[in-house]
Amino acid sequence: MALPVTRDAITEAYHRIAPHIRHTPLMSLNAQAFALDAAITFKLEYLQHAGSFKARGAFNGLLLSPLSKAGVTAASGGNHGAAVAFAARQLGVTAKIFVPEISSPIKIATIRSFGAEVIVGGARYDDAQAACNAYAEESGAFLIHPFDAPTTLAGQGTVALEWEADTAVLPETVLIACGGGGLIGGTAAWWHNKVKIVGVEPEGSKCLHAALEAGAPVPVEVNSVAGDSLGAKRVGQMAFDIAKDAIDHVALVSDDAIRQAQKILWRDFRIMSEPGGAAALAALLSGAYRPAKGERVGVLLCGGNVDPATVASL
Repeated sequence: MALPVTRDAITEAYHRIAPHIRHTPLMSLNAQAFALDAAITFKLEYLQHAGSFKARGAFNGLLLSPLSKAGVTAASGGNHGAAVAFAARQLGVTAKIFVPEISSPIKIATIRSFGAEVIVGGARYDDAQAACNAYAEESGAFLIHPFDAPTTLAGQGTVALEWEADTAVLPETVLIACGGGGLIGGTAAWWHNKVKIVGVEPEGSKCLHAALEAGAPVPVEVNSVAGDSLGAKRVGQMAFDIAKDAIDHVALVSDDAIRQAQKILWRDFRIMSEPGGAAALAALLSGAYRPAKGERVGVLLCGGNVDPATVASL
Protein backbone atom coordinates (compact mmCIF):
# COMPACT_ATOMS: atom_id res chain seq x y z
CA MET A 1 0.00 0.00 0.00
CA ALA A 2 1.33 3.46 -0.96
CA LEU A 3 2.13 5.78 1.94
CA PRO A 4 0.58 9.28 2.07
CA VAL A 5 4.05 10.86 1.85
CA THR A 6 6.58 9.55 -0.68
CA ARG A 7 10.38 9.51 -0.76
CA ASP A 8 10.18 11.75 -3.82
CA ALA A 9 8.18 14.33 -1.84
CA ILE A 10 10.76 14.22 0.96
CA THR A 11 13.63 14.61 -1.52
CA GLU A 12 11.90 17.61 -3.10
CA ALA A 13 11.32 19.09 0.35
CA TYR A 14 15.01 18.71 1.21
CA HIS A 15 16.17 20.53 -1.91
CA ARG A 16 13.64 23.27 -1.13
CA ILE A 17 14.60 23.82 2.51
CA ALA A 18 18.33 23.00 2.44
CA PRO A 19 19.42 26.66 2.07
CA HIS A 20 17.41 27.56 5.18
CA ILE A 21 18.11 24.77 7.68
CA ARG A 22 21.12 23.35 9.50
CA HIS A 23 22.56 20.02 8.43
CA THR A 24 22.76 18.49 11.91
CA PRO A 25 25.54 16.05 12.83
CA LEU A 26 25.65 12.44 13.95
CA MET A 27 27.48 11.29 17.09
CA SER A 28 28.70 7.69 17.29
CA LEU A 29 29.07 6.35 20.83
CA ASN A 30 31.70 3.88 21.97
CA ALA A 31 30.93 0.17 21.85
CA GLN A 32 30.02 -0.13 25.55
CA ALA A 33 27.90 2.99 25.91
CA PHE A 34 25.26 2.64 28.63
CA ALA A 35 26.54 -0.91 29.29
CA LEU A 36 24.73 -2.08 26.15
CA ASP A 37 26.36 -4.33 23.56
CA ALA A 38 25.00 -2.21 20.72
CA ALA A 39 26.31 0.34 18.23
CA ILE A 40 24.52 3.55 19.22
CA THR A 41 24.39 6.74 17.17
CA PHE A 42 22.76 10.04 18.12
CA LYS A 43 21.28 12.39 15.52
CA LEU A 44 21.78 15.83 17.08
CA GLU A 45 18.67 17.50 15.75
CA TYR A 46 18.31 19.64 18.87
CA LEU A 47 20.99 21.78 17.16
CA GLN A 48 18.51 22.72 14.43
CA HIS A 49 17.35 26.34 14.07
CA ALA A 50 14.88 27.27 16.82
CA GLY A 51 16.00 24.27 18.87
CA SER A 52 14.15 21.37 17.25
CA PHE A 53 13.47 19.41 14.07
CA LYS A 54 10.31 21.49 13.57
CA ALA A 55 12.16 24.06 11.46
CA ARG A 56 12.21 21.56 8.60
CA GLY A 57 8.45 21.28 8.29
CA ALA A 58 7.94 24.98 8.98
CA PHE A 59 10.20 26.08 6.13
CA ASN A 60 8.70 23.52 3.76
CA GLY A 61 5.19 24.76 4.51
CA LEU A 62 6.09 28.44 4.26
CA LEU A 63 8.04 28.09 1.04
CA LEU A 64 5.01 26.46 -0.60
CA SER A 65 2.34 28.70 0.92
CA PRO A 66 0.16 31.30 -0.82
CA LEU A 67 0.85 34.05 1.72
CA SER A 68 -1.42 37.07 2.21
CA LYS A 69 -0.92 40.28 4.19
CA ALA A 70 -2.22 38.37 7.21
CA GLY A 71 0.94 36.28 7.18
CA VAL A 72 1.18 32.90 8.81
CA THR A 73 -0.24 31.32 11.95
CA ALA A 74 0.25 28.11 13.90
CA ALA A 75 -0.77 26.40 17.10
CA SER A 76 1.98 24.84 19.14
CA GLY A 77 3.09 23.54 22.50
CA GLY A 78 6.20 25.59 21.81
CA ASN A 79 8.64 24.01 19.36
CA HIS A 80 6.50 24.24 16.23
CA GLY A 81 5.61 27.81 17.12
CA ALA A 82 9.27 28.72 17.55
CA ALA A 83 10.11 27.07 14.22
CA VAL A 84 7.30 28.86 12.35
CA ALA A 85 8.26 32.16 13.98
CA PHE A 86 11.91 31.67 12.99
CA ALA A 87 11.06 30.67 9.41
CA ALA A 88 8.64 33.58 9.09
CA ARG A 89 11.27 36.06 10.26
CA GLN A 90 13.84 34.65 7.83
CA LEU A 91 11.39 34.92 4.94
CA GLY A 92 10.01 38.34 5.91
CA VAL A 93 6.53 37.16 6.93
CA THR A 94 4.47 38.16 9.97
CA ALA A 95 3.48 35.35 12.34
CA LYS A 96 0.91 34.87 15.09
CA ILE A 97 1.40 31.78 17.26
CA PHE A 98 -1.22 30.25 19.56
CA VAL A 99 0.07 28.30 22.56
CA PRO A 100 -1.62 26.45 25.44
CA GLU A 101 -1.15 27.40 29.08
CA ILE A 102 1.11 24.37 29.61
CA SER A 103 3.78 25.76 27.26
CA SER A 104 7.03 26.44 29.08
CA PRO A 105 8.05 30.08 29.59
CA ILE A 106 11.33 29.50 27.78
CA LYS A 107 9.50 28.27 24.67
CA ILE A 108 7.15 31.25 24.72
CA ALA A 109 10.14 33.58 25.13
CA THR A 110 11.86 31.87 22.19
CA ILE A 111 8.82 32.40 19.95
CA ARG A 112 8.68 36.08 20.88
CA SER A 113 12.42 36.47 20.33
CA PHE A 114 11.83 35.71 16.65
CA GLY A 115 9.33 38.55 16.38
CA ALA A 116 6.07 36.62 16.41
CA GLU A 117 2.97 37.59 18.36
CA VAL A 118 2.05 34.96 20.97
CA ILE A 119 -1.54 34.28 22.02
CA VAL A 120 -2.32 31.93 24.92
CA GLY A 121 -5.28 30.00 23.57
CA GLY A 122 -6.55 27.69 26.30
CA ALA A 123 -5.37 25.10 28.78
CA ARG A 124 -4.22 22.37 26.37
CA TYR A 125 -2.84 22.06 22.87
CA ASP A 126 -6.23 21.24 21.32
CA ASP A 127 -7.62 24.49 22.76
CA ALA A 128 -4.80 26.47 21.16
CA GLN A 129 -5.37 24.71 17.83
CA ALA A 130 -9.07 25.57 17.91
CA ALA A 131 -8.27 29.23 18.57
CA CYS A 132 -5.67 29.19 15.80
CA ASN A 133 -8.11 27.63 13.33
CA ALA A 134 -10.68 30.32 14.10
CA TYR A 135 -8.12 33.08 13.61
CA ALA A 136 -6.93 31.63 10.30
CA GLU A 137 -10.47 31.41 8.96
CA GLU A 138 -11.30 34.95 10.05
CA SER A 139 -8.06 36.65 8.97
CA GLY A 140 -6.93 34.64 5.96
CA ALA A 141 -3.57 33.90 7.57
CA PHE A 142 -1.89 30.77 6.21
CA LEU A 143 -2.02 27.98 8.80
CA ILE A 144 0.89 25.59 9.12
CA HIS A 145 -0.23 22.49 10.98
CA PRO A 146 2.40 21.06 13.34
CA PHE A 147 1.98 17.47 12.20
CA ASP A 148 -1.09 16.60 10.12
CA ALA A 149 -0.18 18.12 6.74
CA PRO A 150 1.74 16.64 3.79
CA THR A 151 4.22 19.54 3.68
CA THR A 152 4.97 19.18 7.38
CA LEU A 153 5.46 15.42 7.16
CA ALA A 154 7.70 15.73 4.11
CA GLY A 155 9.78 18.41 5.80
CA GLN A 156 10.27 16.33 8.93
CA GLY A 157 11.14 13.30 6.81
CA THR A 158 14.26 15.13 5.62
CA VAL A 159 15.84 14.21 8.98
CA ALA A 160 16.04 10.61 7.75
CA LEU A 161 17.22 11.58 4.28
CA GLU A 162 20.04 13.61 5.81
CA TRP A 163 20.92 10.86 8.28
CA GLU A 164 21.12 8.28 5.49
CA ALA A 165 23.34 10.56 3.41
CA ASP A 166 25.79 10.91 6.32
CA THR A 167 26.37 7.24 7.12
CA ALA A 168 28.01 4.42 5.22
CA VAL A 169 25.88 1.80 7.03
CA LEU A 170 22.24 2.38 7.91
CA PRO A 171 21.06 1.90 11.48
CA GLU A 172 18.99 -1.24 11.91
CA THR A 173 16.62 0.47 14.34
CA VAL A 174 15.85 4.12 15.01
CA LEU A 175 14.08 5.35 18.17
CA ILE A 176 11.90 8.40 17.60
CA ALA A 177 9.77 10.33 20.08
CA CYS A 178 6.18 10.86 19.02
CA GLY A 179 3.78 13.70 19.76
CA GLY A 180 1.26 14.35 16.99
CA GLY A 181 3.23 12.13 14.62
CA GLY A 182 4.85 14.49 12.13
CA LEU A 183 8.41 13.43 12.87
CA ILE A 184 7.84 9.70 13.10
CA GLY A 185 5.47 9.80 10.13
CA GLY A 186 7.94 11.59 7.88
CA THR A 187 10.87 9.49 9.03
CA ALA A 188 8.98 6.23 8.63
CA ALA A 189 7.86 7.28 5.15
CA TRP A 190 11.51 7.72 4.13
CA TRP A 191 12.78 4.51 5.74
CA HIS A 192 9.79 2.22 5.11
CA ASN A 193 11.02 -1.37 4.59
CA LYS A 194 14.65 -0.27 5.10
CA VAL A 195 14.99 0.54 8.83
CA LYS A 196 12.98 -0.59 11.84
CA ILE A 197 11.27 2.46 13.29
CA VAL A 198 10.26 2.35 16.96
CA GLY A 199 8.11 5.14 18.32
CA VAL A 200 8.59 6.34 21.88
CA GLU A 201 5.84 8.00 23.91
CA PRO A 202 5.41 8.94 27.57
CA GLU A 203 3.08 6.69 29.53
CA GLY A 204 0.99 9.77 30.25
CA SER A 205 0.72 10.92 26.64
CA LYS A 206 0.42 8.03 24.21
CA CYS A 207 -1.80 8.99 21.30
CA LEU A 208 0.00 6.88 18.66
CA HIS A 209 0.11 3.82 20.92
CA ALA A 210 -3.62 4.20 21.59
CA ALA A 211 -4.39 4.69 17.90
CA LEU A 212 -2.50 1.55 16.89
CA GLU A 213 -4.40 -0.43 19.52
CA ALA A 214 -7.75 1.02 18.43
CA GLY A 215 -7.08 0.84 14.69
CA ALA A 216 -7.70 4.57 14.27
CA PRO A 217 -6.75 7.87 15.94
CA VAL A 218 -8.53 8.25 19.27
CA PRO A 219 -8.39 10.96 21.95
CA VAL A 220 -6.18 10.35 24.99
CA GLU A 221 -5.53 12.13 28.25
CA VAL A 222 -2.27 14.09 28.43
CA ASN A 223 -0.37 14.16 31.70
CA SER A 224 3.40 14.05 31.26
CA VAL A 225 6.52 16.07 31.93
CA ALA A 226 6.92 16.05 28.13
CA GLY A 227 3.39 17.29 27.51
CA ASP A 228 4.44 20.58 25.93
CA SER A 229 6.12 18.76 23.03
CA LEU A 230 4.69 15.21 23.06
CA GLY A 231 1.25 16.19 24.27
CA ALA A 232 -1.07 15.86 21.27
CA LYS A 233 -4.46 14.57 22.37
CA ARG A 234 -4.91 12.68 19.10
CA VAL A 235 -2.30 11.51 16.59
CA GLY A 236 -2.58 12.99 13.12
CA GLN A 237 -4.50 10.92 10.59
CA MET A 238 -1.75 11.06 7.98
CA ALA A 239 0.91 10.07 10.50
CA PHE A 240 -1.28 7.18 11.64
CA ASP A 241 -1.82 6.03 8.05
CA ILE A 242 1.97 5.86 7.68
CA ALA A 243 2.71 4.42 11.12
CA LYS A 244 0.28 1.51 10.94
CA ASP A 245 2.24 0.11 8.00
CA ALA A 246 5.74 1.53 8.45
CA ILE A 247 6.71 1.41 12.13
CA ASP A 248 7.49 -1.63 14.23
CA HIS A 249 5.84 -0.64 17.51
CA VAL A 250 5.61 2.09 20.15
CA ALA A 251 7.60 1.84 23.39
CA LEU A 252 6.23 3.64 26.45
CA VAL A 253 8.45 5.40 28.99
CA SER A 254 7.75 6.90 32.40
CA ASP A 255 8.34 10.53 33.31
CA ASP A 256 11.06 9.37 35.70
CA ALA A 257 12.84 7.62 32.83
CA ILE A 258 12.63 10.77 30.73
CA ARG A 259 14.11 12.88 33.53
CA GLN A 260 16.90 10.34 33.99
CA ALA A 261 17.69 10.51 30.28
CA GLN A 262 17.84 14.31 30.48
CA LYS A 263 20.22 13.99 33.42
CA ILE A 264 22.51 11.55 31.64
CA LEU A 265 22.57 13.61 28.45
CA TRP A 266 23.81 16.59 30.46
CA ARG A 267 26.14 14.66 32.77
CA ASP A 268 27.85 12.54 30.11
CA PHE A 269 27.54 14.60 26.92
CA ARG A 270 26.82 18.16 28.06
CA ILE A 271 23.63 18.05 26.00
CA MET A 272 20.74 20.08 27.37
CA SER A 273 17.62 18.30 26.20
CA GLU A 274 14.00 19.08 26.86
CA PRO A 275 11.89 16.14 28.11
CA GLY A 276 10.46 15.35 24.69
CA GLY A 277 13.93 15.45 23.18
CA ALA A 278 15.21 12.92 25.72
CA ALA A 279 12.28 10.49 25.42
CA ALA A 280 13.85 8.35 22.68
CA LEU A 281 16.99 7.81 24.76
CA ALA A 282 14.81 7.07 27.79
CA ALA A 283 13.46 4.03 25.97
CA LEU A 284 16.98 2.68 25.57
CA LEU A 285 18.18 3.47 29.09
CA SER A 286 15.06 2.16 30.85
CA GLY A 287 14.81 -1.08 28.90
CA ALA A 288 11.54 -0.11 27.21
CA TYR A 289 13.50 -0.96 24.07
CA ARG A 290 16.14 -3.69 24.40
CA PRO A 291 18.55 -3.93 21.47
CA ALA A 292 19.90 -7.25 20.27
CA LYS A 293 23.59 -7.97 20.68
CA GLY A 294 25.54 -5.78 18.27
CA GLU A 295 22.42 -4.07 16.93
CA ARG A 296 22.93 -0.69 15.23
CA VAL A 297 20.57 1.67 17.02
CA GLY A 298 19.91 5.29 16.13
CA VAL A 299 18.51 7.70 18.71
CA LEU A 300 16.99 10.94 17.48
CA LEU A 301 17.58 13.79 19.96
CA CYS A 302 14.88 16.03 18.60
CA GLY A 303 14.60 19.08 20.85
CA GLY A 304 16.67 21.27 23.17
CA ASN A 305 14.31 24.05 24.23
CA VAL A 306 14.71 23.76 27.98
CA ASP A 307 15.49 26.09 30.86
CA PRO A 308 19.08 25.33 31.98
CA ALA A 309 17.95 25.67 35.59
CA THR A 310 15.51 22.81 35.07
CA VAL A 311 18.25 20.53 33.82
CA ALA A 312 20.55 21.60 36.66
CA SER A 313 17.85 20.71 39.18
CA LEU A 314 17.87 17.09 37.98
